[in-house]
Amino acid sequence: MIGRIARAGAFEGGHRLGARLVRTVAVTALALLATGAVTPKVAWAHDVPNEIIVRGFAKPEGDRLEVAVRVPLILLSQLDIPKRGPGYLDLGKIDPSLDRAATKVASELVQFSEEDELLAPAAIEHRISLPSEDAFGSHDQAIRHIRSQDLPEGTDVFWNQGFFDLYLAFPIGSEEADLYVDPIPPSGVGDRMEMLIQYISPDGPVRTYRLSGDSRAVALDPSWYQATRTFVESGVAHILSGLDHLLFLLCLVLPIRNLRLLLPVVTSFTVAHSIALIASAQGVIPSGEWFPPLVEAMIAASIVYMAVENIIAPNLQRRWIVTGIFGVVHGFGFSYGLQEEFQLAGDHLLASLFSFNIGVEIGQVIVLAIAVPSLALLFRLPKLSRFGVAIASIAIGHTAWHWTIDRTAVLSSLEWPALNEATVASLAAVVVVLMLVGAAIHVLARRRQPSVAERAREVEPTAWWRIATKSRTRSRSVQSVATRSSD
Repeated sequence: MIGRIARAGAFEGGHRLGARLVRTVAVTALALLATGAVTPKVAWAHDVPNEIIVRGFAKPEGDRLEVAVRVPLILLSQLDIPKRGPGYLDLGKIDPSLDRAATKVASELVQFSEEDELLAPAAIEHRISLPSEDAFGSHDQAIRHIRSQDLPEGTDVFWNQGFFDLYLAFPIGSEEADLYVDPIPPSGVGDRMEMLIQYISPDGPVRTYRLSGDSRAVALDPSWYQATRTFVESGVAHILSGLDHLLFLLCLVLPIRNLRLLLPVVTSFTVAHSIALIASAQGVIPSGEWFPPLVEAMIAASIVYMAVENIIAPNLQRRWIVTGIFGVVHGFGFSYGLQEEFQLAGDHLLASLFSFNIGVEIGQVIVLAIAVPSLALLFRLPKLSRFGVAIASIAIGHTAWHWTIDRTAVLSSLEWPALNEATVASLAAVVVVLMLVGAAIHVLARRRQPSVAERAREVEPTAWWRIATKSRTRSRSVQSVATRSSD
C-alpha cells in the first residue's frame, strides 16, 4: 500500500511538473511573438516574391570603380525605415536610415573586391525611386537619375514597391585591376535574389552577368587563368553531381573493371562529348524548348541500353564505338548546364570549353579510380563474380527506365517546331556533329588495331546466364562421376 501511494504521489508530482513546463514554454512563445523576435522570418515567407532582381552597372574610371545599383525596397524590409500611414515611406525623415541602408548594401548585399581585398566605398549617393521610374537603361543614365532631384516628401511610395538607387565610388589600384562582384542575399531570401549587372571594361566591351544570390564571387573581367580555373572546377562539379552521367559510367565499368581496357572507351566518350560541346557553344544545334527534354530522355535511354547489354552479353570490342555515339548525347546534356556559365568566360570561350572538358575528364578519372578497384575487390566473392554484373545492371536499368518514361512524358506536353528552314538547318547541324564523331571514331578505329595477344586477353566476358548454365552442367557432371565411382 505504501509503495502504491508513493508511486501515485510521484506520478502526480511528475504530472504537475509537466504541466508547469508546458505553461512556461507557452508563455515564452507568446512573449517572443509579442516582442517580434520571431516575426522577421514569417514576414519574409509572406512578403518576398519568387524573383527579386538587383540591377547595376560597374565601370572602372582611373583609380576608382563607379557603380550604380538599383535595389528593390523589399530587400530593405528588415531595416528600421520610417513609415507613415498604411505603410508609405516617410520621405521627410528617411535620410539617416537611407545612409545606414546604403552602407549595408555596399558592405553586405553587393560586395565588390579587388583580388582578395574587399572594397569600401569612398563616396555614396542615393535616392528613392518610384516603380514607374525606368531610369537604369545605361550606366550614365542611372547616375544622372541618382543625382537628380529627390522625390517630394509627400510622394506615396509603399515600403515594398519602389527602388533604392545608389551610386558607389570604390577606390581601386588601376583600371586593369582584378575586380570581383559577389551578391549576398539577406537571410531568408536565398536564390530568389538575382543580380543583373553590366560591366563596362576600359577598352569598351560590355559584359552582362546574371548571377543568382547563392553564387560565389565572379571576376568582372576574367583573365585566361581565371576562366580556366572556373571551368575546370565546373567540369568536375558537373560530372560528380550528375547522377545520370555517373550511372552511365558505372554501366561502362561493370563488365570491364580494367583501366587499360577502359582507356579507349573513355577516350571515345571524351572526343564525342567535346565535339558536341563545341557545337553547342557555337550555337549550331536546335535552340527550341523541345530539344533539352529530348536530350535528357535520350541520356536516360542510353543508360537503359548499356544496362541491358551488360545483362545479355556485353560486346567489349564495339563498346567504345557505342560509347562514342552516346557521348554526343551526353555532350549536349553537359552543354545545357553550361549555357549560364558561358557568361563567366569573358574573352576566353575556347579556353573555357577546353578547361571544362579537362574538368569533366578529371571527374571521370576520380569516379573510375574509385569504381574500378572497388568493383574488382567486390567481385572477388564467388557469387558476386557470377551474378554481380547482372544484379547491378538490373538495378541501374530499372532506375533509368523510370527516368526514360518520366522524361518522355514531358515531351508530349511541349510544342514541337514546324518543319521549316530553321528547323531543317538545326537538324542538319546535329547530323553534321554525328558525322564528325563518326569520322573521329573511324580514325581511332584504324589506329587501334589490337594484336593477336591483345585479342586473346580481351576475350569478352561470358553472359551471366551462360555462366550459370555451365556451372549447373559442371555440377551435374561431377555428381555423375561421383555416382559411377560409388557404384
